[in-house]
Amino acid sequence: MTELGKADAAKAREMITFLIGNQEFCIDVMSVREIRVWAPVTPVAQAPSYVCGVINLRGNVLPIIDFAARLGFPPAQPTTRHAILVVQIGGQTIGLLVEGVSEILTINEGLIQPTPDIASQAAKDFVSGIVATEGRMISLISLGAILPPSNEQAAA
Repeated sequence: MTELGKADAAKAREMITFLIGNQEFCIDVMSVREIRVWAPVTPVAQAPSYVCGVINLRGNVLPIIDFAARLGFPPAQPTTRHAILVVQIGGQTIGLLVEGVSEILTINEGLIQPTPDIASQAAKDFVSGIVATEGRMISLISLGAILPPSNEQAAA
């Protein structure tokens, strides 16, 4: 392999893509611990509107966040098509409810473009870049923005 080829390979990242409505999003595959089918949740009193509830994951309580609601879209109406991405954010494990997992893509860093300036600051907090590949526009999600700062501090 040439030095250029090695450099390109070093800049490649594997991303898992998923759907919210008709939009594609992706996160680093290394953040994903597992993918589960949708299962009913137990609601949590006084939880933020984007928290669906909790499930029992092998003896551990796992909070489930409705990713659509967290991004400001209408809340999901879970079906058997939906999936839960179990992800690690900082020291906390949470589940993200998504409409469906699409694929795993290997993305060269050069394909990641900055979030457009016309986006709101809230959108820029969640979306760290846009991947334009094969006629698709995929928003790269910054998992660190999913949990509000007060929840991250309480989890630490």
